[in-house]
Amino acid sequence: MKHWSAPLLVNLLLGIPAVVPIWLLWYLTANWPLAELGLTVREPTENDGMALWLVIVVPVVALFGLIWWLANSPLRRRTSLTPRTYWLLSLSAPLLPTAVLILVS
Repeated sequence: MKHWSAPLLVNLLLGIPAVVPIWLLWYLTANWPLAELGLTVREPTENDGMALWLVIVVPVVALFGLIWWLANSPLRRRTSLTPRTYWLLSLSAPLLPTAVLILVS
């Protein structure tokens, strides 16, 4: 048996605080680049511009990315999963809490 339970648990737990950076990235992309392409509708009260949001989004996403990397890098060396399987699991598992919140709301 491949040891996938520890990476799955760690990344599911990381997925709980990951809701914030995922939402911030969605808000940023939905209101600017996707709205400019006509794929989404811009929030009507959003008139502060993109620069303010970048000041908020970049540090939050960078901090989460650093925490995610620091948690997964040593864990990767201790598992018997192939690198491709490990990183696929580690990238998809944190998205599950956000997906659950989307489905519930």
